[in-house]
Amino acid sequence: MNRLLTFWGGQASHHAHQVDTLFLGLATLAVLLSAPVFILIPWFAVKYRRGKPADRTHAANRSVWLEVSWAAIPFLATLAFYVWSTRLYIDLYQPPAEALAINAVGKQWMWKFQHPGGQAEINELHVPAGRPVVVTLASQDVIHSLFVPALRLKQDVVPGRYTRLWFTADTPGSYALVCAQFCGADHAVMGGRLVVQTPADYGRWLEGMGTDGSLAAQGAVLFRTRGCSGCHGAASTVHAPPLEGLYGRPVPLADGSVVTADEQYLRDSILLPQAQVAAGYPAIMPTFQNVLGEDDVLKLVAYIKSLANAPPPTKDRDDGGPP
Repeated sequence: MNRLLTFWGGQASHHAHQVDTLFLGLATLAVLLSAPVFILIPWFAVKYRRGKPADRTHAANRSVWLEVSWAAIPFLATLAFYVWSTRLYIDLYQPPAEALAINAVGKQWMWKFQHPGGQAEINELHVPAGRPVVVTLASQDVIHSLFVPALRLKQDVVPGRYTRLWFTADTPGSYALVCAQFCGADHAVMGGRLVVQTPADYGRWLEGMGTDGSLAAQGAVLFRTRGCSGCHGAASTVHAPPLEGLYGRPVPLADGSVVTADEQYLRDSILLPQAQVAAGYPAIMPTFQNVLGEDDVLKLVAYIKSLANAPPPTKDRDDGGPP
């Protein structure tokens, strides 16, 4: 079975085994349901062909159980596969809380990956074997699609929003990584490789990569150099909301709705600040669209996320806004 199903790049995870088993089972079911029809069609065509002396006066078969069975059995079989595939699909959108978080930006025509420690790589993604990994995907320009055949995973990367995929690669090795969505003239060369390493080798690889600090630390530098601290800092007198403890909390908006301060909200607040204005604050936030790239936005988001458990500013703010 493994030899039969490894023609598209091997199996690098337990999920890949599950998908292959589901595919093989569904294909078998399709053959079992359709084969009798395709076999009986030519058999009856020959048996009852014109001029053939055959008894065509069969008594009507009124077996209710027969009528019910050939409808109920295929229905129940396909329903079982529906439940099986739905559970597998839902599992793809429930990454473990302890998963290693990696950011990825697709752009014409390359993939840029950013590790929590600040390590960055182009068209290569190094991950430790046996550890869950969740990848947050963003597009700098057009629609892309990250596809790793050996993991049986493909996720579209849509401009203006974050998408995610997660996996646990359990077989060390090097596997193809491609863009599966036509994205322009050099789409065919937009690829790379997934490198699965033992935890020890992955640790040595991280140590050998040059970095300017963790992703959150790089975001803190951007926060200061781009002037964000002038409004959102503890000592600021500008009427702007504090960022300490913001991530993951509900945020009342000026239009009366309430949203959760997740990664998407933080991104939109940086690039599209007028779209969701926090209640009690004027719409004075400038846009950083066409100023910051998606990789820089992800660094700022990482910095704000690092403040999730930080205590609120002890100094009373003079902005007159909500506490």
